[in-house]
Amino acid sequence: MPAPILVVDDDGDILAMLTVALGDWGYDVDTAGGGAEALAAAGRRHYSVILMDVRMDTPRDGILALLKIRAGDGPNRRTPVVVMTAYAEVQDAVDALKGGASDYLFKPLDLNVMRHAVEGALGREPVSVEAGGRAGAAADCGLIGTSEAFLKMRKVALRAAPARATVLITGESGTGKELVARLIAQNSPRASEPFVAINCAALTETLLESELFGHVAGAFNEAVKRGGRLKAADGGTVFLDEIADTSPAFQAKLLRTLQEGEIQPVGSDRLDKVDVRFIAATNRDIEGLVRRGEFRDDLYYRLNVIRVEVPPLRERGADLDALAEHFVAEYAARNGSAVRGLDPGAMEAVRRHSWPGNVRELQNAMERAVILAEGDLVTEADMAIRFEPSPFPAPAAGDFAGGGLSPSAFPASTSIDDKKRKAAEDAMIRRKGVIAHAAVDLKITRKTLAAWLKKFDLEHLKS
Repeated sequence: MPAPILVVDDDGDILAMLTVALGDWGYDVDTAGGGAEALAAAGRRHYSVILMDVRMDTPRDGILALLKIRAGDGPNRRTPVVVMTAYAEVQDAVDALKGGASDYLFKPLDLNVMRHAVEGALGREPVSVEAGGRAGAAADCGLIGTSEAFLKMRKVALRAAPARATVLITGESGTGKELVARLIAQNSPRASEPFVAINCAALTETLLESELFGHVAGAFNEAVKRGGRLKAADGGTVFLDEIADTSPAFQAKLLRTLQEGEIQPVGSDRLDKVDVRFIAATNRDIEGLVRRGEFRDDLYYRLNVIRVEVPPLRERGADLDALAEHFVAEYAARNGSAVRGLDPGAMEAVRRHSWPGNVRELQNAMERAVILAEGDLVTEADMAIRFEPSPFPAPAAGDFAGGGLSPSAFPASTSIDDKKRKAAEDAMIRRKGVIAHAAVDLKITRKTLAAWLKKFDLEHLKS
């Protein structure tokens, strides 16, 4: 039976040419004149390959259709998609690959090159939905971004992936630390083995030990024998989220497992061997906890062999558009919505917002916008009623870069350094010495705030 191929382009001449060429090569060809028609066709029939133009009804119509196909549960969720774009629009090809395309072709089309691309797509394994990227490339696990901060973090994570060493992932709440852990696991030699994630802050000390190490019958009231998550993950990867919120007793047991590769079920004298790789994460100042004796320094050193710092969304401005479009496409597909993107005003509203809740806040905002939007595009008015205003005044021209205080807070004669010192001091006191939180208030990076504290002799304010 001929392989079915869907060709999507708003140029009728190109559709006619490709229909003839592909038909002559023995393929069964369907056509669509834009993103909406493509989604309808892709929902009706499974195709072996989809050829998709990028710029049709809108400059990103093809990319948005691709994202919806990948995010939905239709018959073409894993179908290879080859995008077509003009030579001048190289970024379109890059964005399409990040959105889940298998390959790209430049226009004007060379039919020999296109035939090779189609035959290559037919011979590939289905595209990994989780990877959302090119076959054979590193799995991205839903992580999206091209900003310098994001790519630097991703590079460190991928370099850590092949090693056996433990990894400590740090970053604010909502930045995607578990996705980074999955990126490491799925690009490691343990990729085919279990990945077990545990939120340490969500369980009491007793439940956490039982969940991780298992327990024997009678270990506590009505307990029956149960193997722990570490045993279930043997050979694979264990992700311990919010590790800084664990008790000293649990930390001691975990340290033994890290050092000896052994677990002791609750209520048992027996030691069992396990082979797992640990990845831990926290949104807290773990070094400060170590200094205050609230987290074991020996466990910290065992976990902090490789450090991956996940940047907050405010340091990833270049990623906002792609992330917003991705979430709109995902939730439109999930909810059967006709929403196909954001209009320019809505996108500008996304760029203006400070996103203190990071990617999680953006994701939730896009979900609400898709559900409540009245038209086929999310508008600026839709966005305005969903975003809380920033609680910190934006810096005015001439004020120090990034500082969250207005010039009226100081006498006109106040120097820039005095403004910085006062702002840093107030923020550190207000945030009880937690640099990460104070930096959010000031709208500067943690590195910049740390430099201010050192320069102005304020390091004693750190927790």
